[in-house]
Amino acid sequence: MAEKYDFILLDGMQFNIGVYANIKEAADFLDKYANRTDDGDLKRELIGVYFNFTDIKFEPQTDSNYNEYERLWNKLTEPEEFHTVKIANLEFKAYFNNVSRVIYDFKDGKAYRKDMTVNFTAKRPARS
Repeated sequence: MAEKYDFILLDGMQFNIGVYANIKEAADFLDKYANRTDDGDLKRELIGVYFNFTDIKFEPQTDSNYNEYERLWNKLTEPEEFHTVKIANLEFKAYFNNVSRVIYDFKDGKAYRKDMTVNFTAKRPARS
């Protein structure tokens, strides 16, 4: 797998769980309206450009990071509308979506997980 980094802060909190490189950053253009006229011309009003991040992957859960991994899961699944995210020298408000993980092992009455992923969708445009 790709190299690991520790460069995501969520609501000012750092988590001692490695984040894998190869995060996809997309510049999504959001329109207030976009309509074609009868002659085929496009009329549109751009709200702005949103920087969204997808395919954020974390290292697997182990004995040494078991509790920290659960703390990160609890943060990512917190029932809050928006969070402050700092990633790759960019800080913005976002909501979390498509949070998932895979149970891969059971040991001593504990489930171990891997392939935890999340997407960050920006609340406001980065450029308008």
